[in-house]
Amino acid sequence: MIKKIDFHINELDSMKNYPKEIYYIGNTKLLKNKKIAIVGTRKPNSYTKNITHNLANALSNHNITIVSGAAMGVDAIAHNASNNNTIAVVANGLNIRYPAVNKNLIQNIEKNSLILSTYKENEKARAYTFVHRNELVVSLCDILIVTQADLKSGSLTSAQYAIKMNKQIYVLPHRINESLGTQELIKNNQAEVIYDIDEFIDSLKLAKVNKISDEFLDYCKNNPLYIEALNLYKDKVFEYELEGKIIIKDARIFVS
Repeated sequence: MIKKIDFHINELDSMKNYPKEIYYIGNTKLLKNKKIAIVGTRKPNSYTKNITHNLANALSNHNITIVSGAAMGVDAIAHNASNNNTIAVVANGLNIRYPAVNKNLIQNIEKNSLILSTYKENEKARAYTFVHRNELVVSLCDILIVTQADLKSGSLTSAQYAIKMNKQIYVLPHRINESLGTQELIKNNQAEVIYDIDEFIDSLKLAKVNKISDEFLDYCKNNPLYIEALNLYKDKVFEYELEGKIIIKDARIFVS
């Protein structure tokens, strides 16, 4: 059920204009947690996919709520790796699950986490609503992590908001001629580089929370054959594929 936020969110005071209305589905208690935004390209390379997943997973294991924009690519990976400790901010009415390719992911966030929008039902996403969405994502968090971005991308728009709001920005190290957007942030001394996930988390001085091991996801990290996984974890295969936690490709299973 779509509801309207009826309390003040202090973090959003950093926006140019505090939203007149904020709609939500899910658990608003997540708004009280320490939050870090992870954003990036819709077409991440394999290196970015892997590091984004590991980073979001590690942060969520330390009770950090992962905030992103529910888009394809980096956003979806960050949400999926968050152990249902995530907030999605979308650029359209909450009765529209956009992009359609992330429908299962969005439904899972509605059920187990929190999704926010400043747009009424039936309002479709437009260029300006994405920009406003990015501002809200950044304002909710203490830190913005951009794991891969092109020049003149939406992720760099998010970085510009973070700079205006005096938020700390972190990026990943990339090879020359890759992720030119984050390379530009580094060159301009506007972002710090995460060279080691454990060292980065230690620098935040976070307390690790107990995590229940997910035996099936651990199994899937080795990219098992689909038929073998069915024999061992039939129900889990269907459940996790439906929730977007795994992907079936070339008769093998991959963690999203």
